[in-house]
Amino acid sequence: MRTLVLWDIDRTLVDLSRMGGDWYREALRAVTGLDLVRLPAFGGRTERAITMEILTSHGIEPTEEVVGSLHKSLIEIATREYPQVAVHGRALSGSAEALSALASVSGVVQSVVTGNLAEIARQKLTAFDLHTFVDFEIGGYGSLSAFRPDLVTEALRLATVKHGRGADSVVVIGDTEHDVEAALHHGFTAVAVATGGCTADQLRSAGAHVVLDDLSDTGAVVRAVLQ
Repeated sequence: MRTLVLWDIDRTLVDLSRMGGDWYREALRAVTGLDLVRLPAFGGRTERAITMEILTSHGIEPTEEVVGSLHKSLIEIATREYPQVAVHGRALSGSAEALSALASVSGVVQSVVTGNLAEIARQKLTAFDLHTFVDFEIGGYGSLSAFRPDLVTEALRLATVKHGRGADSVVVIGDTEHDVEAALHHGFTAVAVATGGCTADQLRSAGAHVVLDDLSDTGAVVRAVLQ
């Protein structure tokens, strides 16, 4: 392992933006009996941060037990709805090609740093046959912390243990300012893709080292990672 690439998932590799809110609505009702009346912003945030905000805004103390129950319910719903992911979602342009190209480079290891729960992250990429390029065992997932840089810390720790050495370079790829912040917090390379809620100018202002309009130029993605 010379280069560790840590991908965001939602609106970086795939777009399932219409499904997450519905899953939370059903999970909140199942766990608390309450109807969802306020849905927070999702972009770039971790599942723990989103869950805690939803519970607090609905007058429920976000204890570990309740947070865990809500996450369990989300996983159950996502598993049931898995056949619909490929129907209602889509892989973003160039995502498969970029993952495949990097997988062919010696010394490059790819995983994820995502706000998603681990089980849901795997389902989202599997639905579009993107999972074969990613080592899910060394990912950083949204159940860990509300602070996204903590997910990068965990992914690097797991990768170092698995490969017996640290990476010479770590590249975080995502579509929000939160992804950029998570990379810069550790002094890592931030590659931003303007396929989400942030404009290219916003991503540059956040400090991204490279900003791409999307992943459709495979060569540009590879160069951004290996620079």
